[in-house]
Amino acid sequence: MHFDLALVLFWLKKLVAAFVLPPLLPLVLTGAGLLLLGRHRRLGLGLAWSGMAVGLLLTTPLTVGWLLAPLEPGRVVDAAEARTAQAIVILGGGRRHDAAEFGGDTVNRLTLERLRYGARLARELQLPVLVSGGAPTGEVPEAALMSQALREDFGIATRWLEGASRDTRDNARHSAEQLRASGVSRIVLVTHAAHMRRAQAEFEAQGFQVVAAPTAWLGRGPGAAEGDPPWPSLPSQNAAYAGWYAVHEWMGLLAYRLTR
Repeated sequence: MHFDLALVLFWLKKLVAAFVLPPLLPLVLTGAGLLLLGRHRRLGLGLAWSGMAVGLLLTTPLTVGWLLAPLEPGRVVDAAEARTAQAIVILGGGRRHDAAEFGGDTVNRLTLERLRYGARLARELQLPVLVSGGAPTGEVPEAALMSQALREDFGIATRWLEGASRDTRDNARHSAEQLRASGVSRIVLVTHAAHMRRAQAEFEAQGFQVVAAPTAWLGRGPGAAEGDPPWPSLPSQNAAYAGWYAVHEWMGLLAYRLTR
């Protein structure tokens, strides 16, 4: 059997991320603190209370909003700027496995949000579309599922499919090969607002001029009134999800900076 070091590292990264992201991170801290109470009471109490504090902070709209603010762009795509691009690139955000109502795997809600906005831009701008998303476990590439959804649900044809990527950096590297071969150097990039900072940096590192087209703000979006919180001030399930996403992106930015 062929040993794929890149695949091993990919899953190792996923395993590590599971323990440093919520909801496991607060639970790990609290659990470790409780286990240490007998022999190291002060350290145990500190860890246990830290876990509870982290869990609370990552589900509270105010603190989650602070985490999101530097990640999410402060404006929607500039239409005039977008018309100067040569292609639209839509990044995958995951799949739904064994969706019975669709007869098998399909795109998940994150990818669907990106596809919906990408389809709207494709109709408005009349630009060709590249979809990017791989298949780390060897199934049908996410890009193929994205192309199918664009065609069947939105009536948009896909010119390029990039199905070899495992992460955002791969999205940029492998997409660059196809786009350069077609003479494309300026793109409209579609992904979630919280993901845009990392994604745009990776495509610019490949030499592209990027027109950012963010969608689905998790924090206070461009249309929010000044001072309005993104959600009710008490901890909520929406804030918990947004907190997970924000920490995920900050960890991704740190990892890419260390491995640049």
